[in-house]
Amino acid sequence: MTMHEGDGSPAHDARDAGLQAQYEQYPYPARDPREEKDRLLIGSPSHLREIDYWVFGAMRPQSTPLRVLVAGCGTGDGAIMLATHMARAGRGGEVLCLDRSPRALEIARGRAEIRGLGNMRFVRGDLSSLATVAPGPFDYIDCCGVLHHLPDPDAGLAALEGVLAPGGGMGLMVYAPYGRTGVYMLQDALERLAPVDDAPARRLDVARRVMRHLPATAWLRQNVNFGDHLSGGDAGLYDLLLNPRDRAYDITAFHALLDRAGLAAACLMEPARYDPALLLPDPRLRERIAGLPERARQAVAEDVAGNMATHVAYVRRACEPVKRADALAPGAVPVMREIPGLELARMMGPDDRLPFAFGTLQVAVALPPQARGILPLIDGERTVGDIAAIMETRGVSASRFARVWEQMFTTLESLNRVLLRAPR
Repeated sequence: MTMHEGDGSPAHDARDAGLQAQYEQYPYPARDPREEKDRLLIGSPSHLREIDYWVFGAMRPQSTPLRVLVAGCGTGDGAIMLATHMARAGRGGEVLCLDRSPRALEIARGRAEIRGLGNMRFVRGDLSSLATVAPGPFDYIDCCGVLHHLPDPDAGLAALEGVLAPGGGMGLMVYAPYGRTGVYMLQDALERLAPVDDAPARRLDVARRVMRHLPATAWLRQNVNFGDHLSGGDAGLYDLLLNPRDRAYDITAFHALLDRAGLAAACLMEPARYDPALLLPDPRLRERIAGLPERARQAVAEDVAGNMATHVAYVRRACEPVKRADALAPGAVPVMREIPGLELARMMGPDDRLPFAFGTLQVAVALPPQARGILPLIDGERTVGDIAAIMETRGVSASRFARVWEQMFTTLESLNRVLLRAPR
């Protein structure tokens, strides 16, 4: 599914010029470098523990330097997060931030300076100039929220694949259509009221006026899957409703985009989000779901959930599928992605279900009762064998632990909550 696609026509040129003017006048997302003293924004893709696990299978040593390209870094959220993670963990390597907006790069650079990050470099350019300004190869490439704004996403993704190191991977994010219901209706209306070749400030004024008088029946008013137009300031409102080129991919179209580039998803984030059986507990429905090919199951999940506003994926070359460490091996080291194990255990209900939110969709995920005792033991240092030994002193036999751990890890891995640590 595509929206407002460019085709090489004069209108396409106007869209590209409008896009460049937008991000220079309203760098996105709006960020103040001074706020770096108080918080680090966390998300996917490009969380270091996710990269270690989903891209490299927890098999790439931490001592191996990581060369990173953030293609279209904007004001720097993903780049700052990853560079900070690398610095805190003492990981070698560099994060190269590429963007065609000098003002956005200035903000990202200011954020890095406040944090004292010496592992970042900033280069002006875009995907069409990769061979000159960022020739690579790169072990990991972040391209988050960029492809869906390009006149030719296939060419952009091919350019990225061309600078990807053998065995490397990417973290991608593209818009999805159903969770953005209402957005494209307003974009169409605003393009008629404020054409893309009009000055950004005048277009923004029109958008503000429309939003002040937007009828209660407008689909955008019903959609609570995002809030940029409400809390993201001028940059958020402009990017959501006035962006000159904005297309959305359902999961089938996203896979097709990857296929054409010779890439394949190593992980859709979070994996459980794309399992319709989690949403449709009826036994007969689950039987039908189980008989579907994987991509068809993912499409059903997207169709049924209705709230997916983006697709986030870690991808590798299709000819280089990821090989993951064995989570059941005694020497494997589990690690909490972000939330401490004790806190996650406390979130479990009396029915041994963990409440979980896929955006605005709330689900309850069943865990074995022993998870309450195991989760606090996961500290990123203890091996699976260490944890098994501790649980044996609590009356859980080795064979019982193996069954519980397999169920527990499989479930929490699918929620992107428990992963494996990369070897040191």
